[in-house]
Amino acid sequence: MPGTPAPAEARPPPPRFVQELDTLVRARYPLVYLVTPEELRLEAILAQLADTHGKTLLGWSVAKGFRRLGGAKALDAPDGAKEPLEALAAIEKLPEPALVVLKDFHAFLGDPVVVRALRDLAHALRATYTTVLLLSPVLTIPPEIEKELSVLDVPLPTARDLFELLKEIVGVVRESRRATIDLRREDVDQLIQAARGLTLSEAENAFAKAIAHDGRLSREDIPGILEEKRQVIRKSGLLEYHAPEARLADVGGLAALKAWLGRRAGAFGEAARRFGLPEPKGLLLLGVQGCGKSLTAKAIAAQWGLPLLRLDVGRIFSGLVGSSEENLRRAIRVAESVAPVVLWIDEIEKGLAGAAGSAVADGGVSARVFGGLLTWLQEKTAPVFVVATANRIEGLPPELLRKGRFDEIFFIDLPAAPERREIFQIHVAKRGRDPARFDLDALAARSDGLSGAEIEQAVIAGLYEAFAEGTELAQAHLDRALAESLPLSTTMREEIARVREWARTRTRAASGAGAGSP
Repeated sequence: MPGTPAPAEARPPPPRFVQELDTLVRARYPLVYLVTPEELRLEAILAQLADTHGKTLLGWSVAKGFRRLGGAKALDAPDGAKEPLEALAAIEKLPEPALVVLKDFHAFLGDPVVVRALRDLAHALRATYTTVLLLSPVLTIPPEIEKELSVLDVPLPTARDLFELLKEIVGVVRESRRATIDLRREDVDQLIQAARGLTLSEAENAFAKAIAHDGRLSREDIPGILEEKRQVIRKSGLLEYHAPEARLADVGGLAALKAWLGRRAGAFGEAARRFGLPEPKGLLLLGVQGCGKSLTAKAIAAQWGLPLLRLDVGRIFSGLVGSSEENLRRAIRVAESVAPVVLWIDEIEKGLAGAAGSAVADGGVSARVFGGLLTWLQEKTAPVFVVATANRIEGLPPELLRKGRFDEIFFIDLPAAPERREIFQIHVAKRGRDPARFDLDALAARSDGLSGAEIEQAVIAGLYEAFAEGTELAQAHLDRALAESLPLSTTMREEIARVREWARTRTRAASGAGAGSP
């Protein structure tokens, strides 16, 4: 199979989280909380770690009690001890150093007796070489033991992990001769990129499903692998996967913004890294409703050939204490795992409303979530291009507008006459009509004050008129639709004037005289 990995002596060092875990074990930390849904993969990692330190690896679950999972030393697992309190008592009595994995133990951390016993165990283990590892897909830490343990987020498989899995599957398939492998080196790279963000078991299922579908594994299976990724994103309940169908050509006007994006189209490639460029961080798009902010976010992903994820900030907040912060961490982990990706946060001001006064309203949850989001925007290293949109600028916390959170802040105003002409041309052509049959200049002049969304609705209204009359769409139908339109710029004249004045010295115009400037 193409793409054979480098020989053993050239292999990269262990992943960072493995190095951190090794350090914690050597430092004799009594309790370590590992956040991951991948039990089997982590057991393999822990088995190597146990061998390295000459310790026994024991696993416990409420269903099966203790079992010996691996390790350098043979040590009989304690009999019975299926109840949490019995298990903690048995760990304290272990005769030799061990790594003990408690699976799904978060379910018992609501019991104050179990929490107290775990805290006592942590104190007792400080004089031993045994480390207890709480393995769970979610982070749940009672305040009583916050100071007793260290938390590690286990990252999803790397490209090398997925390559090794794919190589193993290909080897089995070729040996059995039950399927055909038709992969070139670039196909392998694309398959692995498509599988980024899946766990090893999910990736294995996706590859197996592709082989079972038609008895072969080839580049044609990439859409199927991507569909599995969409399923993962849907199951998270926090992010939505959007097919990037819109293009920047479908967005009328915004010449300065388009030029800015065009200069950064190749910034996620390896050539940009060699040139010394960092990946772009993202954009904050402010402006009048209906002027193309959301459409632009979708178009960026299609123009750059990247997946598009939408984060609904409202979904982050949950009724359980501590779960909102964990939801944000999970959403960030999913987005970073499928990077490079465009992350679209629509109407961000609604999700962050009230963050400043949340200490009274919700015990500080909004403020903590907002702080976590700000920190990630400032410090993120994964190639996640964030496109945040906002309509009401007074709802934006000042911290969000600080340089460093985003590469640029653009203000999208109501379209000028040339932009309105272009928007009419786009929507008339989009509905199967020849724009040359219409007086676009006259339509642009009559639509002064209309947003892009309102122009689209005028075209649709004209189509309804023509359909009802049993005739083809004509200039008169569009003229009547425009005459009946009451634009938002009229009903909200004072609000729009105030927004324009605010943005004049604080943001960059997405269109106008500045078009084409870097």
